[in-house]
Amino acid sequence: MKQWKTELIGVGTELLLGQIANTNAQWLSEQLAQHGISVYYHIAAGDNMQRLTDIFQTAQSRSNLVIVTGGLGPTDDDLTKEAANELFGQSFRMDETSKGIIEAYYEKNGLTMTSNNYKQAQVFEEAYVLENKEGMAPGQIVEHDGVIWVFLPGVPMEMKYLMTEGFFPYLKERYDLPTEIKSEMLHFIGIGESALEDRLSDRIRVQNNPTIAPLASMGEVGLRLTASADTIEEAKEIISKEKEIVLSRLGDYYYGSDDITIEEKVCELLKSNGSTIAAAESLTGGEFINELIRIPGASHVCAGGMVSYTKEAKEKSLGVSPYVTNRYGTISKECAEEMAERIQQMFRSDIGISFTGVAGPSSSEGHEPGTIYIGVKVGEQRAYHHFYHIQGSREQIRKRAVKKAYQLLFHLLKN
Repeated sequence: MKQWKTELIGVGTELLLGQIANTNAQWLSEQLAQHGISVYYHIAAGDNMQRLTDIFQTAQSRSNLVIVTGGLGPTDDDLTKEAANELFGQSFRMDETSKGIIEAYYEKNGLTMTSNNYKQAQVFEEAYVLENKEGMAPGQIVEHDGVIWVFLPGVPMEMKYLMTEGFFPYLKERYDLPTEIKSEMLHFIGIGESALEDRLSDRIRVQNNPTIAPLASMGEVGLRLTASADTIEEAKEIISKEKEIVLSRLGDYYYGSDDITIEEKVCELLKSNGSTIAAAESLTGGEFINELIRIPGASHVCAGGMVSYTKEAKEKSLGVSPYVTNRYGTISKECAEEMAERIQQMFRSDIGISFTGVAGPSSSEGHEPGTIYIGVKVGEQRAYHHFYHIQGSREQIRKRAVKKAYQLLFHLLKN
Protein backbone atom coordinates (compact mmCIF):
# COMPACT_ATOMS: atom_id res chain seq x y z
CA MET A 1 0.00 0.00 0.00
CA LYS A 2 1.39 3.40 -0.98
CA GLN A 3 2.51 5.65 1.87
CA TRP A 4 1.17 9.11 1.18
CA LYS A 5 3.04 12.30 2.05
CA THR A 6 0.61 15.07 1.17
CA GLU A 7 1.11 18.81 0.90
CA LEU A 8 -1.79 21.28 0.74
CA ILE A 9 -1.10 24.66 -0.85
CA GLY A 10 -3.68 27.44 -0.68
CA VAL A 11 -3.04 30.23 -3.18
CA GLY A 12 -4.26 33.77 -2.61
CA THR A 13 -2.82 36.87 -0.97
CA GLU A 14 -6.11 37.21 0.94
CA LEU A 15 -5.12 34.10 2.94
CA LEU A 16 -1.89 35.74 4.06
CA LEU A 17 -3.66 38.97 4.98
CA GLY A 18 -6.14 37.10 7.16
CA GLN A 19 -9.07 38.36 5.10
CA ILE A 20 -10.40 34.81 4.77
CA ALA A 21 -9.66 31.62 6.69
CA ASN A 22 -8.24 28.65 4.82
CA THR A 23 -11.23 26.39 5.42
CA ASN A 24 -10.27 24.42 2.31
CA ALA A 25 -7.20 23.05 4.09
CA GLN A 26 -9.28 21.97 7.08
CA TRP A 27 -11.84 20.15 4.95
CA LEU A 28 -9.20 18.56 2.74
CA SER A 29 -7.24 17.31 5.75
CA GLU A 30 -10.34 15.69 7.25
CA GLN A 31 -11.35 14.02 3.99
CA LEU A 32 -7.85 12.78 3.20
CA ALA A 33 -7.51 11.34 6.71
CA GLN A 34 -10.76 9.43 6.21
CA HIS A 35 -9.20 7.86 3.12
CA GLY A 36 -6.01 6.89 4.95
CA ILE A 37 -3.95 9.64 3.28
CA SER A 38 -1.54 11.49 5.56
CA VAL A 39 -1.11 15.27 5.30
CA TYR A 40 2.37 16.54 6.18
CA TYR A 41 2.28 20.21 5.19
CA HIS A 42 -0.14 23.16 5.03
CA ILE A 43 1.14 26.12 3.00
CA ALA A 44 -0.48 29.47 2.19
CA ALA A 45 1.01 31.37 -0.74
CA GLY A 46 0.45 34.85 -2.11
CA ASP A 47 -0.23 35.77 -5.73
CA ASN A 48 3.44 36.15 -6.66
CA MET A 49 5.06 34.27 -9.51
CA GLN A 50 8.52 33.79 -7.99
CA ARG A 51 7.28 32.77 -4.56
CA LEU A 52 4.76 30.34 -6.05
CA THR A 53 7.46 28.80 -8.22
CA ASP A 54 9.75 28.34 -5.21
CA ILE A 55 6.94 26.81 -3.14
CA PHE A 56 6.01 24.38 -5.92
CA GLN A 57 9.64 23.29 -6.34
CA THR A 58 9.89 22.63 -2.60
CA ALA A 59 6.66 20.61 -2.67
CA GLN A 60 7.95 18.53 -5.60
CA SER A 61 11.07 17.65 -3.60
CA ARG A 62 9.40 16.55 -0.35
CA SER A 63 5.86 15.29 -1.08
CA ASN A 64 4.26 12.67 -3.31
CA LEU A 65 0.79 14.24 -3.41
CA VAL A 66 0.33 18.00 -3.75
CA ILE A 67 -3.12 19.60 -3.77
CA VAL A 68 -3.26 23.25 -4.81
CA THR A 69 -6.40 25.34 -4.32
CA GLY A 70 -6.94 28.77 -5.84
CA GLY A 71 -5.31 30.87 -8.53
CA LEU A 72 -7.15 29.27 -11.48
CA GLY A 73 -9.31 32.28 -12.37
CA PRO A 74 -9.23 34.55 -15.44
CA THR A 75 -7.30 37.54 -14.08
CA ASP A 76 -3.61 38.45 -14.33
CA ASP A 77 -2.95 37.62 -10.67
CA ASP A 78 -4.25 34.05 -11.11
CA LEU A 79 -0.80 32.52 -11.51
CA THR A 80 -1.08 28.94 -10.28
CA LYS A 81 -0.85 27.22 -13.66
CA GLU A 82 1.93 29.46 -14.93
CA ALA A 83 4.03 28.91 -11.80
CA ALA A 84 3.46 25.14 -11.86
CA ASN A 85 4.47 25.01 -15.49
CA GLU A 86 7.90 26.32 -14.56
CA LEU A 87 8.21 22.87 -13.00
CA PHE A 88 6.31 20.80 -15.59
CA GLY A 89 7.50 22.46 -18.80
CA GLN A 90 4.33 21.49 -20.68
CA SER A 91 2.30 23.37 -23.25
CA PHE A 92 -1.31 24.33 -22.54
CA ARG A 93 -4.38 23.15 -24.43
CA MET A 94 -7.97 24.34 -24.42
CA ASP A 95 -10.37 21.98 -22.67
CA GLU A 96 -13.41 22.13 -24.92
CA THR A 97 -15.87 20.93 -22.27
CA SER A 98 -14.81 23.67 -19.87
CA LYS A 99 -14.84 26.23 -22.67
CA GLY A 100 -18.45 25.27 -23.43
CA ILE A 101 -19.43 25.59 -19.75
CA ILE A 102 -17.97 29.10 -19.60
CA GLU A 103 -19.68 30.24 -22.81
CA ALA A 104 -23.01 28.75 -21.72
CA TYR A 105 -22.84 30.57 -18.38
CA TYR A 106 -22.44 33.98 -19.99
CA GLU A 107 -25.06 33.30 -22.63
CA LYS A 108 -27.60 32.03 -20.10
CA ASN A 109 -27.15 35.10 -17.90
CA GLY A 110 -27.13 37.57 -20.78
CA LEU A 111 -23.61 38.76 -20.00
CA THR A 112 -20.84 39.85 -22.32
CA MET A 113 -17.84 37.56 -21.96
CA THR A 114 -14.33 38.99 -22.18
CA SER A 115 -11.67 36.87 -23.84
CA ASN A 116 -9.62 36.43 -20.68
CA ASN A 117 -12.31 34.08 -19.34
CA TYR A 118 -11.01 31.41 -21.70
CA LYS A 119 -7.89 31.29 -19.53
CA GLN A 120 -9.92 29.24 -17.04
CA ALA A 121 -10.41 26.50 -19.64
CA GLN A 122 -6.69 26.17 -20.40
CA VAL A 123 -5.23 22.96 -19.00
CA PHE A 124 -1.83 21.31 -19.03
CA GLU A 125 -1.19 19.20 -22.13
CA GLU A 126 -0.86 16.00 -20.07
CA ALA A 127 -3.52 16.80 -17.47
CA TYR A 128 -6.36 14.53 -16.46
CA VAL A 129 -9.24 17.01 -16.43
CA LEU A 130 -11.92 17.05 -13.72
CA GLU A 131 -15.12 18.56 -15.10
CA ASN A 132 -16.45 21.32 -12.85
CA LYS A 133 -20.26 21.15 -12.70
CA GLU A 134 -20.33 23.71 -9.88
CA GLY A 135 -18.32 26.45 -11.59
CA MET A 136 -16.16 27.28 -14.59
CA ALA A 137 -12.49 26.45 -13.95
CA PRO A 138 -11.91 22.68 -14.23
CA GLY A 139 -9.78 20.69 -11.84
CA GLN A 140 -6.62 19.08 -13.17
CA ILE A 141 -4.41 16.17 -12.16
CA VAL A 142 -0.82 16.02 -13.39
CA GLU A 143 1.60 13.23 -12.48
CA HIS A 144 5.14 14.61 -12.66
CA ASP A 145 8.32 12.73 -11.68
CA GLY A 146 6.53 10.51 -9.18
CA VAL A 147 4.42 13.27 -7.64
CA ILE A 148 0.65 13.63 -8.14
CA TRP A 149 -0.35 17.28 -8.53
CA VAL A 150 -3.99 18.29 -8.14
CA PHE A 151 -5.16 21.78 -9.09
CA LEU A 152 -8.57 22.92 -7.84
CA PRO A 153 -10.53 26.19 -7.71
CA GLY A 154 -10.39 28.03 -4.40
CA VAL A 155 -14.19 28.32 -4.13
CA PRO A 156 -15.05 25.75 -1.40
CA MET A 157 -18.20 24.41 -3.09
CA GLU A 158 -16.32 23.79 -6.35
CA MET A 159 -13.27 22.33 -4.61
CA LYS A 160 -15.37 19.87 -2.58
CA TYR A 161 -17.30 18.73 -5.64
CA LEU A 162 -14.12 18.10 -7.65
CA MET A 163 -12.47 16.19 -4.80
CA THR A 164 -15.52 14.03 -4.13
CA GLU A 165 -16.61 13.38 -7.70
CA GLY A 166 -13.24 13.60 -9.44
CA PHE A 167 -10.08 13.14 -7.43
CA PHE A 168 -11.02 10.35 -5.04
CA PRO A 169 -12.50 8.14 -7.80
CA TYR A 170 -9.35 8.82 -9.87
CA LEU A 171 -7.11 7.75 -7.01
CA LYS A 172 -9.11 4.63 -6.15
CA GLU A 173 -8.91 3.42 -9.76
CA ARG A 174 -5.13 3.74 -9.88
CA TYR A 175 -3.82 3.17 -6.37
CA ASP A 176 -4.37 0.69 -3.57
CA LEU A 177 -6.40 2.75 -1.13
CA PRO A 178 -7.73 1.06 2.01
CA THR A 179 -11.39 0.18 1.84
CA GLU A 180 -12.05 0.80 5.54
CA ILE A 181 -11.09 3.72 7.80
CA LYS A 182 -11.66 3.73 11.56
CA SER A 183 -10.99 6.60 13.97
CA GLU A 184 -11.21 6.88 17.74
CA MET A 185 -10.82 10.10 19.71
CA LEU A 186 -9.25 9.59 23.14
CA HIS A 187 -9.95 12.31 25.72
CA PHE A 188 -7.46 13.36 28.42
CA ILE A 189 -7.74 15.92 31.21
CA GLY A 190 -5.17 17.17 33.69
CA ILE A 191 -2.26 17.05 31.26
CA GLY A 192 -1.20 19.66 28.70
CA GLU A 193 -0.71 19.08 25.00
CA SER A 194 3.08 19.47 25.14
CA ALA A 195 3.41 17.03 28.05
CA LEU A 196 1.16 14.53 26.30
CA GLU A 197 3.16 14.78 23.08
CA ASP A 198 6.40 14.37 25.02
CA ARG A 199 5.22 11.07 26.52
CA LEU A 200 4.19 9.86 23.07
CA SER A 201 7.04 11.41 21.08
CA ASP A 202 8.41 8.07 19.88
CA ARG A 203 4.95 6.95 18.69
CA ILE A 204 4.14 10.27 17.00
CA ARG A 205 7.54 10.44 15.31
CA VAL A 206 7.12 7.10 13.51
CA GLN A 207 3.33 7.20 13.09
CA ASN A 208 1.97 5.71 9.91
CA ASN A 209 -0.97 3.40 10.50
CA PRO A 210 -2.60 4.41 12.71
CA THR A 211 -1.99 8.12 12.46
CA ILE A 212 -1.83 9.96 15.78
CA ALA A 213 -3.15 13.53 15.99
CA PRO A 214 -3.17 15.52 19.28
CA LEU A 215 -5.91 18.17 19.46
CA ALA A 216 -5.96 20.68 22.32
CA SER A 217 -9.13 22.35 23.55
CA MET A 218 -10.02 24.36 26.66
CA GLY A 219 -8.60 22.43 29.60
CA GLU A 220 -8.37 19.15 27.73
CA VAL A 221 -6.37 17.29 25.08
CA GLY A 222 -7.78 14.92 22.50
CA LEU A 223 -5.81 12.27 20.66
CA ARG A 224 -7.28 10.99 17.41
CA LEU A 225 -6.14 7.55 16.28
CA THR A 226 -7.01 6.76 12.66
CA ALA A 227 -6.35 3.37 11.11
CA SER A 228 -6.84 2.10 7.57
CA ALA A 229 -7.23 -1.53 6.53
CA ASP A 230 -9.05 -3.84 4.15
CA THR A 231 -11.72 -4.65 6.74
CA ILE A 232 -13.24 -2.68 9.61
CA GLU A 233 -12.22 -5.45 12.02
CA GLU A 234 -8.57 -5.08 11.02
CA ALA A 235 -8.78 -1.29 11.40
CA LYS A 236 -10.29 -1.67 14.88
CA GLU A 237 -7.52 -4.08 15.87
CA ILE A 238 -4.83 -1.61 14.75
CA ILE A 239 -6.42 1.11 16.87
CA SER A 240 -6.87 -1.21 19.84
CA LYS A 241 -3.17 -2.07 19.93
CA GLU A 242 -2.08 1.57 19.69
CA LYS A 243 -4.65 2.63 22.30
CA GLU A 244 -3.24 0.05 24.70
CA ILE A 245 0.24 1.58 24.33
CA VAL A 246 -1.10 5.13 24.76
CA LEU A 247 -3.08 4.29 27.89
CA SER A 248 -0.13 2.45 29.44
CA ARG A 249 1.56 5.86 29.51
CA LEU A 250 -1.38 8.23 29.96
CA GLY A 251 -4.11 6.16 31.57
CA ASP A 252 -4.31 8.37 34.68
CA TYR A 253 -5.53 11.25 32.52
CA TYR A 254 -7.86 9.34 30.20
CA TYR A 255 -11.58 9.68 30.79
CA GLY A 256 -13.21 8.29 27.66
CA SER A 257 -13.47 8.14 23.90
CA ASP A 258 -15.31 9.79 21.04
CA ASP A 259 -18.45 11.73 22.01
CA ILE A 260 -18.25 11.59 25.82
CA THR A 261 -17.54 14.86 27.69
CA ILE A 262 -15.82 15.29 31.04
CA GLU A 263 -19.12 16.47 32.50
CA GLU A 264 -20.82 13.27 31.33
CA LYS A 265 -17.98 11.19 32.74
CA VAL A 266 -18.26 12.86 36.15
CA CYS A 267 -22.03 12.34 36.13
CA GLU A 268 -21.46 8.69 35.26
CA LEU A 269 -18.96 8.28 38.12
CA LEU A 270 -21.32 9.97 40.59
CA LYS A 271 -24.06 7.51 39.58
CA SER A 272 -21.80 4.47 39.81
CA ASN A 273 -20.59 5.58 43.24
CA GLY A 274 -24.14 6.33 44.40
CA SER A 275 -23.09 9.89 45.25
CA THR A 276 -24.85 13.24 45.08
CA ILE A 277 -23.32 16.68 44.74
CA ALA A 278 -24.32 20.27 45.51
CA ALA A 279 -22.54 23.44 44.43
CA ALA A 280 -22.14 26.92 45.90
CA GLU A 281 -21.03 29.23 43.11
CA SER A 282 -19.78 32.78 43.22
CA LEU A 283 -17.72 33.85 40.19
CA THR A 284 -19.00 30.94 38.06
CA GLY A 285 -22.58 32.12 38.50
CA GLY A 286 -24.23 28.70 38.24
CA GLU A 287 -22.16 27.49 35.29
CA PHE A 288 -21.04 24.31 37.09
CA ILE A 289 -24.59 23.19 37.86
CA ASN A 290 -25.76 24.28 34.43
CA GLU A 291 -23.22 21.99 32.76
CA LEU A 292 -24.24 19.11 35.00
CA ILE A 293 -27.99 19.37 34.49
CA ARG A 294 -27.58 19.40 30.71
CA ILE A 295 -26.91 15.67 31.02
CA PRO A 296 -29.86 13.25 30.98
CA GLY A 297 -30.16 11.55 34.34
CA ALA A 298 -28.42 14.36 36.24
CA SER A 299 -31.37 14.48 38.65
CA HIS A 300 -30.01 11.29 40.25
CA VAL A 301 -26.77 13.00 41.27
CA CYS A 302 -27.44 16.75 41.43
CA ALA A 303 -28.80 17.64 44.87
CA GLY A 304 -28.94 21.36 44.14
CA GLY A 305 -26.99 24.57 43.93
CA MET A 306 -26.83 28.21 44.96
CA VAL A 307 -25.31 31.30 43.40
CA SER A 308 -23.95 33.26 46.38
CA TYR A 309 -22.33 36.07 44.46
CA THR A 310 -22.03 38.80 47.10
CA LYS A 311 -20.59 38.80 50.60
CA GLU A 312 -24.11 39.23 51.99
CA ALA A 313 -25.41 36.24 50.01
CA LYS A 314 -22.56 34.09 51.25
CA GLU A 315 -23.33 35.02 54.84
CA LYS A 316 -27.13 35.28 54.94
CA SER A 317 -28.23 32.75 52.31
CA LEU A 318 -25.44 30.20 52.44
CA GLY A 319 -24.52 30.61 56.10
CA VAL A 320 -20.82 31.39 55.79
CA SER A 321 -19.55 32.89 59.04
CA PRO A 322 -19.01 36.69 59.00
CA TYR A 323 -15.85 35.95 60.99
CA VAL A 324 -14.46 34.10 57.94
CA THR A 325 -15.47 36.70 55.37
CA ASN A 326 -14.27 39.63 57.50
CA ARG A 327 -10.96 38.11 58.58
CA TYR A 328 -9.95 36.24 55.43
CA GLY A 329 -12.13 37.82 52.76
CA THR A 330 -14.60 36.19 50.41
CA ILE A 331 -11.77 35.30 48.04
CA SER A 332 -9.83 32.92 50.25
CA LYS A 333 -9.27 29.25 50.93
CA GLU A 334 -11.12 29.63 54.23
CA CYS A 335 -14.21 31.01 52.52
CA ALA A 336 -14.10 28.37 49.77
CA GLU A 337 -13.90 25.56 52.30
CA GLU A 338 -16.76 26.89 54.41
CA MET A 339 -18.90 27.45 51.30
CA ALA A 340 -18.38 23.79 50.35
CA GLU A 341 -19.27 22.67 53.86
CA ARG A 342 -22.41 24.82 54.08
CA ILE A 343 -23.75 23.78 50.67
CA GLN A 344 -23.22 20.10 51.54
CA GLN A 345 -25.14 20.58 54.77
CA MET A 346 -27.90 22.59 53.11
CA PHE A 347 -28.70 19.94 50.48
CA ARG A 348 -27.54 16.90 52.50
CA SER A 349 -25.39 15.80 49.60
CA ASP A 350 -22.41 13.46 49.65
CA ILE A 351 -20.16 16.07 48.08
CA GLY A 352 -20.16 19.84 48.37
CA ILE A 353 -18.18 21.96 45.93
CA SER A 354 -17.69 25.72 45.88
CA PHE A 355 -16.22 28.43 43.68
CA THR A 356 -14.91 31.82 44.73
CA GLY A 357 -12.42 34.09 43.01
CA VAL A 358 -11.91 36.94 40.57
CA ALA A 359 -13.10 36.68 36.96
CA GLY A 360 -11.98 40.22 36.11
CA PRO A 361 -11.33 42.42 34.35
CA SER A 362 -10.44 44.36 37.54
CA SER A 363 -8.95 43.10 40.79
CA SER A 364 -11.05 42.38 43.89
CA GLU A 365 -10.04 42.35 47.56
CA GLY A 366 -6.42 42.75 46.41
CA HIS A 367 -6.52 39.63 44.23
CA GLU A 368 -5.69 39.62 40.51
CA PRO A 369 -8.15 38.39 37.87
CA GLY A 370 -7.81 34.64 37.47
CA THR A 371 -7.43 33.95 41.20
CA ILE A 372 -9.62 30.91 41.88
CA TYR A 373 -10.38 28.87 44.98
CA ILE A 374 -12.43 25.69 44.66
CA GLY A 375 -13.59 24.17 47.93
CA VAL A 376 -14.47 20.48 48.32
CA LYS A 377 -16.26 18.64 51.14
CA VAL A 378 -16.67 14.87 50.87
CA GLY A 379 -18.79 13.00 53.39
CA GLU A 380 -17.58 13.50 56.94
CA GLN A 381 -14.06 14.45 55.87
CA ARG A 382 -12.70 17.89 56.59
CA ALA A 383 -13.25 20.39 53.79
CA TYR A 384 -10.22 21.24 51.66
CA HIS A 385 -9.48 23.49 48.71
CA HIS A 386 -7.64 23.78 45.39
CA PHE A 387 -6.04 27.04 44.31
CA TYR A 388 -5.57 28.07 40.68
CA HIS A 389 -4.40 31.11 38.81
CA ILE A 390 -6.10 31.04 35.42
CA GLN A 391 -5.28 33.21 32.41
CA GLY A 392 -7.81 34.56 29.93
CA SER A 393 -10.78 36.83 29.48
CA ARG A 394 -13.55 37.08 32.07
CA GLU A 395 -15.60 34.43 30.28
CA GLN A 396 -12.59 32.16 29.74
CA ILE A 397 -11.65 32.35 33.42
CA ARG A 398 -15.17 31.36 34.47
CA LYS A 399 -15.34 28.45 32.02
CA ARG A 400 -11.85 27.22 32.89
CA ALA A 401 -12.69 27.31 36.59
CA VAL A 402 -15.66 25.02 35.92
CA LYS A 403 -13.46 22.73 33.82
CA LYS A 404 -10.93 22.55 36.67
CA ALA A 405 -13.72 21.48 39.02
CA TYR A 406 -14.79 18.66 36.74
CA GLN A 407 -11.16 17.63 36.40
CA LEU A 408 -10.63 17.37 40.15
CA LEU A 409 -13.96 15.57 40.62
CA PHE A 410 -12.98 13.06 37.93
CA HIS A 411 -9.75 12.18 39.72
CA LEU A 412 -11.52 12.13 43.09
CA LEU A 413 -14.37 9.87 41.99
CA LYS A 414 -12.43 7.40 39.85
CA ASN A 415 -10.12 6.65 42.77
